[in-house]
Amino acid sequence: MKVLDLQCALGHSFEGWFGSQADYDTQRAQGLVTCPVCNDSDITKKLSAPRLNLGYGAAPDPTPAQGAPATGAGAGAGVGGLGGTPSARAVEVPSSAPTLPDVAPDTLQQLQAAMVKMVRHVMANTEDVGTQFAEEARKIHYGEREERNIRGQATREETEALIDEGIDVMPLPVPENLKGPLQ
Repeated sequence: MKVLDLQCALGHSFEGWFGSQADYDTQRAQGLVTCPVCNDSDITKKLSAPRLNLGYGAAPDPTPAQGAPATGAGAGAGVGGLGGTPSARAVEVPSSAPTLPDVAPDTLQQLQAAMVKMVRHVMANTEDVGTQFAEEARKIHYGEREERNIRGQATREETEALIDEGIDVMPLPVPENLKGPLQ
């Protein structure tokens, strides 16, 4: 098993697990390795130290190397909860995330995890009405349909018109890999 620290062209860092270096190279060449945040396939390996278990049965060093990011199941834990029902209806927009400023890797991972958690929460608690979003939002707003949380696609003009009518909407960049079922 080969675990690699990867990064997309927009600066999103993530971890990839592969059977071997050859598996990584093959999948990357076929465009199968993509960023979980923005779906970018321009992926590079980050420098990382290999983790070797040379001391079978020896106690692990309890203090991580200075400046080393947290790893393992607890990494990214403690990010604020995103419970509750969304107060505004969500409009999916194409994810065209700008490059990020220099941010500590652990902070960036926490932000990415929080964003993915929030998007998953919204998707799990809303009905996808697709391109009929603007029409359906109006019907709900004016009492022609039962109130419920919806999401879908709307043009900039449709979104501005909804806001002008006093209808709460919120753009929501949904990464491509979160739109379909997990493999």
